[in-house]
Amino acid sequence: MSNDEWFTVPTTDDNGNTIIVTGRLNVDSYRSKERNSIRVEVTLPYSPAGELGFPSDKDAKLMEEITDSFALNLKGKNTALLTGIYTGAGQRNWVFYTFSTDSFNGFLNRSLATFPLLPLEIYAENDPTWAEYDEMRSVASEEL
Repeated sequence: MSNDEWFTVPTTDDNGNTIIVTGRLNVDSYRSKERNSIRVEVTLPYSPAGELGFPSDKDAKLMEEITDSFALNLKGKNTALLTGIYTGAGQRNWVFYTFSTDSFNGFLNRSLATFPLLPLEIYAENDPTWAEYDEMRSVASEEL
């Protein structure tokens, strides 16, 4: 199995909003290294288009380009691993695990250098048990 396999499932948040969850499978190699215990979440708010709270075509295209840039800048590197993407309720949230917020900051700046200034929210915390990832997989299992 490739380590670049993903699943996508719809779910709902605590407010009843539909959220599309896209998660990476086969993370064991990266996860097994104790140093990769910092979770960083990068969130881009957007104005929902329509009743379901999803992005407009223009916003969706921008988010896809950002995701592609993340993938390109991580290819062949161990700086971070993108493990999940949540879209809905007026925001796109990318979830990464990394070993260093300093290294992650450099990766993030390189990845976003060609984009206009974005109203990003960035959150980081120690998550040595990968609790967020396990919760995402649990939600996905319920939906599949």
